[in-house]
Amino acid sequence: MESMRVLHHPILGELDQSGFVEITVDGRKMQAKKGETIAAALLANGIKIHRYTTKKHEPRGIYCGIGQCTDCVMTVNGNPNVRTCITPVEEGMVVETQEGFGKRGAVK
Repeated sequence: MESMRVLHHPILGELDQSGFVEITVDGRKMQAKKGETIAAALLANGIKIHRYTTKKHEPRGIYCGIGQCTDCVMTVNGNPNVRTCITPVEEGMVVETQEGFGKRGAVK
């Protein structure tokens, strides 16, 4: 089965088809297309949950896909509340599923 990729983003435009970068998501290394958003890379790798709500610990993932809601926020390189639907992947990026509002701190 071919993985799903977002090839055209309504805000970021066309996906650069020039290669891959490696990112780490919750301790697991994976390949992402250079220039695609974090959310698109996660979806292509079968990951749909980006965070859990504070009060009820309910899972959330990509919803609007254009940076207007906050359902897709994750901790990226130690920074919580990064909107993954509009943030392009970068080589060596560390992405973590966020619990509630996230905790600010350096990635180890």
